[in-house]
Amino acid sequence: MGDLVIGARSGAPEPEGAGGRGVRSAEAELSAEHALADSAARQGGPVDGQGDSGDFAGPTDGSGRAGSADGDESDEASPRPQKQRSFWKELPILIGIALILALVIKTFFVQAFSIPSGSMENTLQVGDRVLVDKLTPWFGAEPERGEVVVFQDPGGWLNDEPAQRSDNGFVRGIQDVFSFIGLMPSSNEKDLIKRVIAVGGDTVECEGSGPVKVNGIALDEPYIYPGNTPCGEKPFGPVKVPEGRIWVMGDHRGNSLDSRYHQDQPGGGTVPVENVVGRAFVVAWPISDWATLPVPDTFDQKGLSASGPLAPPLAGAAAALPAVWLLRRRR
Repeated sequence: MGDLVIGARSGAPEPEGAGGRGVRSAEAELSAEHALADSAARQGGPVDGQGDSGDFAGPTDGSGRAGSADGDESDEASPRPQKQRSFWKELPILIGIALILALVIKTFFVQAFSIPSGSMENTLQVGDRVLVDKLTPWFGAEPERGEVVVFQDPGGWLNDEPAQRSDNGFVRGIQDVFSFIGLMPSSNEKDLIKRVIAVGGDTVECEGSGPVKVNGIALDEPYIYPGNTPCGEKPFGPVKVPEGRIWVMGDHRGNSLDSRYHQDQPGGGTVPVENVVGRAFVVAWPISDWATLPVPDTFDQKGLSASGPLAPPLAGAAAALPAVWLLRRRR
């Protein structure tokens, strides 16, 4: 007997198992499945006719690209960024708003005035810019003794003084615009600035070299220009100030055509309260002259008010009247 050899000859086909496939045919089928999957993905369809919602890429946009499920809708819904206006387009609007605010402030709140003369030295110097409170008079407040006030010419006080205006037409136009909105003092308005010495109902006088007396009380006036006397060169009085009017004097008594010099005019040199523009409360310019303008302590003296001694009894009587009336009704 020869030796039995179990084996297969080289190049012979391998047997297929029951229901099995050869190795080469399985690899070919797998490659076909991959190709089918790629083709389905490009066409937007499911693989092998069965699609998984998690793997579905969505419809294509016609160019072979698969779009996201909410890609186009989100693009349409999201707002597009708006272009900002350029600074030069917004500048005229900002200037307009600033001018309107300046006009409102000048009309109702605060206005700047320039000091043209030395009648209030040394409290105010020529060229100083003062800020005037115009709001308080709107609420019915009246000037008080010691305040520095700006008032309109009551008539005949500034007839001989020309308006201070530039000879250049262009400069005059700018001055008029800025004066209208309150950024510059007006050169057309005939306004004066003085200190209130007495108010309606007061009796004011100054004999010889002074002092000035209000309702018989002598005033200590440290604000008077050095070298001046309280009466200056124009003693006066006694003068009874009518109700609704004020008696004003400049701090530079030797260089102020104030109430003393207009006693021959209607009102006897006094100024109507309605002519008062407002109270000057601060020197705003130049910076070197910056100062507040408070009421001097001398005007806080007891008994200075003409109605001071009578005020407490009158107030007590007014308060007692209702109580007396109620008691009589109960009886």
